[in-house]
Amino acid sequence: MIEVVPVVLLGLVIACALATAVLRDVLAAIIAFAAYSLGIAMIWVLLQAPDVGLTEAAVGAGVTTVLFLLTIAKTVRPPGDDIFESVDPKGLVVAVLIVGVLASTLGALPPVGSAETPVAQSQVTDYYLDNAYEQTHVKNAVTAVLAAYRGFDTMGEAVVVFAAGVGLLVVLGREVFA
Repeated sequence: MIEVVPVVLLGLVIACALATAVLRDVLAAIIAFAAYSLGIAMIWVLLQAPDVGLTEAAVGAGVTTVLFLLTIAKTVRPPGDDIFESVDPKGLVVAVLIVGVLASTLGALPPVGSAETPVAQSQVTDYYLDNAYEQTHVKNAVTAVLAAYRGFDTMGEAVVVFAAGVGLLVVLGREVFA
């Protein structure tokens, strides 16, 4: 049975993506993009990947949105009163075909958290679960994997988030707000 929350969240993400693509007002498109990115971050959390969700929320919904807003503050509004951009029919057909092909593969995926997933049946997973507590002295297996076994990868993610924050502070430091 399909749960309601993931379906509603997926619908929100798709609606925000479409709104971002067709809105003519740049500010409205940026807000739709921020909502899209926040929705994707929530999907990552539902898929039990909070580290990826946090990075998406910080960089996608946070830093990128602020940079976009600063960019449009320095530009002028395009002429015209149209709310939506015109859609290229050929591009729309290609996009719908790609989405259809990708959606057709969803039935082959195992349910989230299923014991039949390759990850759940992996020797590496068994090793982590059997040895994480003794080797790292951390009470949470996920934290042990992220901090000890995947330390360089986690450090790389932290560097990306830190660099995005520093870049934002540099940009904000150069701005003159009247």
